[in-house]
Amino acid sequence: MDVTGVMAVVARELTLFAAAGLLIGGLDDLLVDLLYLARRLARRSATPIHSHALPPPLEPGRMIVFIPAWDEAAVIGAMLSAALVRFRHPDYRLYVGLYPNDPATIAAAADVAQHDERVRLVIGPRDGPTTKADCLNALWRALARDRVAEDFTVKAIVLHDAEDVVHPDELTVFDTLIEGRAVVQLPVLPLVVPGSRLVSGHYADEFAESHQKQLVVRTWIGAGMPLAGTGCAIAPTMLAEIAARRGGDPFDSTSLTEDYELGLRIAELGGEGLFARVADGAAGGIVAVRAYFPATLIAAIRQKARWMTGIALIGWDRTGWSRTAALGDHWWRLRDRRAPLAMLVLAAAYLGLFAEAFGIVTWWVEGHPLPPLTPALRTLFAINALLLGWRLTMRMVFTGRAYGWREALWSLPRFVIGNFVALAAAPRALLRYLLVLRGRPVVWDKTSHAFPDLSPQP
Repeated sequence: MDVTGVMAVVARELTLFAAAGLLIGGLDDLLVDLLYLARRLARRSATPIHSHALPPPLEPGRMIVFIPAWDEAAVIGAMLSAALVRFRHPDYRLYVGLYPNDPATIAAAADVAQHDERVRLVIGPRDGPTTKADCLNALWRALARDRVAEDFTVKAIVLHDAEDVVHPDELTVFDTLIEGRAVVQLPVLPLVVPGSRLVSGHYADEFAESHQKQLVVRTWIGAGMPLAGTGCAIAPTMLAEIAARRGGDPFDSTSLTEDYELGLRIAELGGEGLFARVADGAAGGIVAVRAYFPATLIAAIRQKARWMTGIALIGWDRTGWSRTAALGDHWWRLRDRRAPLAMLVLAAAYLGLFAEAFGIVTWWVEGHPLPPLTPALRTLFAINALLLGWRLTMRMVFTGRAYGWREALWSLPRFVIGNFVALAAAPRALLRYLLVLRGRPVVWDKTSHAFPDLSPQP
């Protein structure tokens, strides 16, 4: 067989494998869309929740905000200052987790703390980086000591990252909605970094779909709600129960994605979770967390690799499956873990395209007619084209709802950027997973952060 024949066989097999995989993934995504539309129809008469119309909380208590910080000197001061100005709540305290070998971050946080007693600095016992969960455990222990010394009641523990822009109504919303529940999660809306519309913007597209549709469907069918690691409030009694079952600390210091695992653990223990979309009174505005996400390809690949390692690879080992009859939870955990296989299918699709293009050029140069597609393959391609068109339309719709029509149009080229980032992240994720299996300790593999300029514009 000559080179042309070999390339034809390779192209055909890659294309067939990719087409079958894309069909399965496309139908899986379509089912989520159909469930979302069914829920919208079932609840079309429901009245939206508004932050100003929420009933006052029945029980008083202090809101505690945990903010773990490693190598965050560039943002921690601005974040804390903004939170102190923006939060509209009568009783809260910010606990900032720091490391003894990170003097720059300590100094930046201390500069704010010395002017406001609501900021509590907690320097952990170990040098960094450890893991985010380890830092959170240090904050948990510091809170326990303070409660004994000062005798105050904690209403909820709120998780935030050092680069977050908090919403003014956030703590007020949590104060009411956490009552009778184990956890409440707010939407996360990434900010598009100026000058990085393609890379940073693809996070906006993905979170727009995830936090307007996917988490809504996930909780509607009774599957466990993973936490975003920020913008969530957890009942202290639930964290105390988890800590007791784990022998001391509620957060697993050996986890790369402690937020994802914590949400599933709360669901397994029977804790009620709520994904709350609350209007804030502004035109189309909601109570949500906003932050800059990675703005360069390298940083985005590193972050996506950490998520893939923690959720799809290590997370599979650590969390396993749900109860036997919990079919919705099984389905969604399978969706969480499909990323490595999806990247294999995507790689086959791109390689198949290149091989097909090479074959077409070769056949044309040699003057041979192109081999016809079989009817089955032609039908498969047509179905996948329709599913892709539907997927891109849904992406544009949800991005447009969250960010406006201009960003909706930008979501089309960003779809390709997102695929490239995920493809590049997959080998890094697999390598990290293999190193963990060989005994390498898990550490905080974080990216550099920036905080937006919140000063009024002239």
